Amino acid sequence: MEFIIDNEWLYKAISDVNKAVSLKTPFPILSGIKIIAYYDSLVLIGSNSDIVIEKVIPLTMNGVKVLEVHKVGSVVIPAKHLSEILKKLPAKVHFRVNEKQVVTIRSEEIVTKIFGFDSDQYPKLPKIDETNYIKIPSTELIEIIKQTAFAVSKSESRPVLTGVNMSIKDNHLSFAATDSHRLALRELIIESNINGSFIIPSTSLNELSKLINNDKDVIRIYVTDSYMVFKTSSFTLFSRLIEGNYPNITGLFPKNAKTTIILDTAQLLIGIDRACLFASEWKNNNVQLEIIEGKKMKISSNSSNIGEIEETQNIKVINGEPDLTISLDGSYLINALKVIKEEEVRLSFGGSMKPVLIEPINNTSYIHLLSPVRS
Repeated sequence: MEFIIDNEWLYKAISDVNKAVSLKTPFPILSGIKIIAYYDSLVLIGSNSDIVIEKVIPLTMNGVKVLEVHKVGSVVIPAKHLSEILKKLPAKVHFRVNEKQVVTIRSEEIVTKIFGFDSDQYPKLPKIDETNYIKIPSTELIEIIKQTAFAVSKSESRPVLTGVNMSIKDNHLSFAATDSHRLALRELIIESNINGSFIIPSTSLNELSKLINNDKDVIRIYVTDSYMVFKTSSFTLFSRLIEGNYPNITGLFPKNAKTTIILDTAQLLIGIDRACLFASEWKNNNVQLEIIEGKKMKISSNSSNIGEIEETQNIKVINGEPDLTISLDGSYLINALKVIKEEEVRLSFGGSMKPVLIEPINNTSYIHLLSPVRS
């Protein structure tokens, strides 16, 4: 195998696939990155068995030639050493691999040799049925991930809750995440010939968001027996699915509210953020909301060591009972409000000890449910 490549593009691709590499694996070959040279592209693969990232570098990028392949082939190179070496090399790098898997990397007058692994020993990628897939614009997928993945459980006691439940039925896609104290649900109409329910680790979805970044590509999503595969023209991410049954959330959303109010989203977010300065003493970052005079919302918190803070905000619309006091986890409320793009938000209350329904105005595709905390 032999190729010459612009180091800027190679280092970026190495950094991307490196996110899937585990340095503590009992299998030494999985601590490496597999590099495959074809005459029209370079493919890099990193894996830790739970997540696999594959990155493709074509011969030209943005109309500029960045890769020359002189001899096809493949090798697995220890990821840590490869990344550290490339970070310290000039613009162009020349790779050559001999039959004993010794990798020679030359850049100007600098020559480095690394002992590689036989690529035949590297795990095979799961096979994909490319006739069945979901198609979704990358910008919409990033938004869905941001609006749900933060609500997953951080505890491993119930593994299914550490993932996001993705359900597809008749071109209707929904993402749901919950930690038993809050629930985020986002829905979208898509193009799909797949139906089913799958639990994707939130860690995989967060890595996917970083890979997409500013990519305006359309993403195709495939499902294998144990993996979900996200594929664009420049990368592929394989995520192992979480086994188990996700809890039925359809009956959790309240049908009738005693009180509903509409507030300015940005103003409410700033107010809750201020109140959280004094809420950290509490286990659940308690912030108290109280409707006063039937037209204002008082936001307050207190700390026995620091003091207290309170402010009032105008309620734009109020329906139902005008008396309400409720304590919520301020950090959870901030998480929900941060991902709402709409200018106004509706809060629906069933009482001081019932979950609060949070909905953007004029957008029925995203809802959030937040349980109260004891004050």
